[in-house]
Amino acid sequence: MSSYLTILGFNSAIPTVNASPTAQMLEMEERHFLIDCGEGTQVQLRKAKSKFSKINHIFISHLHGDHCFGLPGLIASFRLLGREKPLHIYGPEGIKEMLETIFRITETYRGFEIIYHELNKNYSEKIYDDSRVEVFTIPLNHRIYCNGYLFKEKEKERHLNMEEISKYPEIETCDYQNIKNGKDFKLKDGFILKNEKLTTDPTPPISYAFCSDTRYLETIVPIIKDVNVLYHESTFLHDLKEMADYTGHTTALEAAQIAKAANVKKLILGHFSNRYGDLKVFTDEARAIFPQTYLPKALETLTLE
Repeated sequence: MSSYLTILGFNSAIPTVNASPTAQMLEMEERHFLIDCGEGTQVQLRKAKSKFSKINHIFISHLHGDHCFGLPGLIASFRLLGREKPLHIYGPEGIKEMLETIFRITETYRGFEIIYHELNKNYSEKIYDDSRVEVFTIPLNHRIYCNGYLFKEKEKERHLNMEEISKYPEIETCDYQNIKNGKDFKLKDGFILKNEKLTTDPTPPISYAFCSDTRYLETIVPIIKDVNVLYHESTFLHDLKEMADYTGHTTALEAAQIAKAANVKKLILGHFSNRYGDLKVFTDEARAIFPQTYLPKALETLTLE
């Protein structure tokens, strides 16, 4: 089962005709995670043909408007679409106060429960866990409290080696799950068939790291080590590093340095300043250090591998 990333928006603070602020939809093991929710996100979700009803978990990196101003409108639309299921929102302390104040002043009736998971730690912590997926925070260094998020598939079941299994009539269909779980099989005569003979290695789990607004920060490298895909902000080119540091952002060169140090498979840049017309200058700078660097495309769905 593949994992998919749809980039809904990747621009910095000001939306343009061709680029929306930060928002992404991650589909992993049949879970649908919305990551950040800048202005206009629900319109982008419509264009991407994403089903609103499948979104049960929203992860907000920080409370700057270009990452969260689309959230009140999206929640209001959920109500109008008849949502009844609870909605989980993960984000910095203050996100509950922000949203509940808006709902109170605008007299927005929801009709469903919002479960807030407010974050305030300065170290990585697991904030979501189920039978197939786990999510960790990635503490970042921006002007206000900010987290990235690491999404990881859990170890998958082993694959049945049916050619080998068919040699043993004693092995029945009801035994398959235990074998996929890694257990040996004991024949009636007491002989133990080792699991590695009856199975092949599982499909490697996929991991995705989303690193929103941040200064260059080497402490994230151990957290995102070896991920399949890293999305990392690169608001400026390196000749404006002083401005990047001042505003709490990263350059394309620095994002590439992080990707190389973390041994990631693929780097996607984003959150570009509107001062740049041709975004190819970002990959030109980054690929000198990390060749597997790519630009995002609005509404493009990528298979994570």
